[in-house]
Amino acid sequence: MRKLLVGALGLFRQTNLWLLKVRGKTLDDVAEQRLVSGQSWEEFCDTLKAAGASLTFPGAPTDPFNQAEGYRYLTRLARAGLEAFVEHADPKAPVLHRVVHETVKMGADNPDNFYQTACISGQYEYVIRGKRNTIKYLSFGTQIGHYGQGGGMPPSGYIESSELDLNEDDTFEIVLSCEKKGKNWLPMVPESGNLVVRQTFLDRDNEVPADLVIERLGSDNEPSVVTPKMIDDGLKSASTLVAGASILFAKWARDFQQHSNQLPQFDPEVSNNAGGDPNIIYYHSHWALGSDEALVIEAMPPECEHWNFQLNNYWMESLDYRHFQIHTNKHLATYEEDGSVRIIVAHQDPGLPNWINTTGHESGTMCFRWIIAKTHPQPTTRVVKLSELKELARQRAESSPQPQTEPA
Repeated sequence: MRKLLVGALGLFRQTNLWLLKVRGKTLDDVAEQRLVSGQSWEEFCDTLKAAGASLTFPGAPTDPFNQAEGYRYLTRLARAGLEAFVEHADPKAPVLHRVVHETVKMGADNPDNFYQTACISGQYEYVIRGKRNTIKYLSFGTQIGHYGQGGGMPPSGYIESSELDLNEDDTFEIVLSCEKKGKNWLPMVPESGNLVVRQTFLDRDNEVPADLVIERLGSDNEPSVVTPKMIDDGLKSASTLVAGASILFAKWARDFQQHSNQLPQFDPEVSNNAGGDPNIIYYHSHWALGSDEALVIEAMPPECEHWNFQLNNYWMESLDYRHFQIHTNKHLATYEEDGSVRIIVAHQDPGLPNWINTTGHESGTMCFRWIIAKTHPQPTTRVVKLSELKELARQRAESSPQPQTEPA
């Protein structure tokens, strides 16, 4: 499938270049004309305007609260797009930066993740120099294309921390190239355009992310001089990100409503083509609860590197994990005596462990992940009355041993 996509992209590019050559023009000529005439800016603005259609995509909530979050979401995507495709879009001088973080979210972004990305090109070679530090999970992937081009982002190379050859001081180097080089090699193909780094916390308060820098090999990493084509391409990609990502995840959210309050396994091929981690099995869905209801999720965690569950709004943005408990994971969760875990999604604290706060939302999307797991057990779900859980909490409190007090 990937080879077919790469071939199709190459053929499309060659055909466009041939047509321009026949007309006596280059890509630079076209970009100059578009920029000077104002066409680049007008199309950028028009695409942003058209992106608003994702907020009225079939199935999307149209109440003021969800629409307000939706428009904030579009502004966040615009900010991410300009940062990625105008400020840091030079593969000659790549910069590792955070596109998705606490205030820019998309595609069920993981609250346990410290995401980084960089613009690369398969025509160059790069080295990542770093120190592992104490973060639980660290992975590197190269991808064909990026969100700003629309379509999928099939992987072209992958390496994770357990495969790295580390020095005694925990430092390492990874070579990015189309041909195998060095002890730690991250494959690329000529069409590779994006590097994504996922660092995953078990305990965000105490773990230290890896220190990383990227450099182009065989150069002093001197950046390209800004050109009309760079800005024309950047504006196209930034606006395409806003329109493309918002409509893609609006479609996913609509489809998830077919199994609301359940957690079926998500198709790994679809996930990988959208930029997902190939080491992760995802369970995406929609949730909706009345004021007196709670969603109980139960699972028996397998042997795995990590697992987590999170709550999102309808637009597949993780809820505000800076201020509320909207997720849990392998480290944070409280387990039952048999090693299983019970997670409770509710509008109010039921008085039981592993409460996930809906933060004022009546519905949205959600995601469960097994990360590098030996097996992939299916989480079970059921909707119950909140009063039932509060009664269970009361009974547990009454039956638990009371602390002894010292005599007066």
